[in-house]
Amino acid sequence: MSGRGRSRLAYSSDPRQRPVCRHCGAELGSCRCLEKRQEAVPDAIVAKLRIEKKGRGGKTVTVVHGLPRNEAFLRDLAKELKSACGSGGTVSGETVEIQGDHRDRLRQLLAGKPGWTVKG
Repeated sequence: MSGRGRSRLAYSSDPRQRPVCRHCGAELGSCRCLEKRQEAVPDAIVAKLRIEKKGRGGKTVTVVHGLPRNEAFLRDLAKELKSACGSGGTVSGETVEIQGDHRDRLRQLLAGKPGWTVKG
């Protein structure tokens, strides 16, 4: 019986079983973990650029990483970068991915923002 307290449900086909947060164990509807993990946007940001091709069917993606974990900030930044480059993209975790090789354009755009430093 000592092992029961430490175990947690990994999968259930029971439709009445509600999904729980991996971090706090509360139901996903009442979980406040994501709100707590939102970082404040600092005054000085160091953005790093890189190109990725692996796992994308040979397509090139420009990745901006090293950004603060703030969902609203990342969503607004992705919208701005996508419209500046004229291409699609997405927010994935702590990174912004822009379709195509746009390192030069993004480097100029991000370095022009006050308090931003761009590497890569």
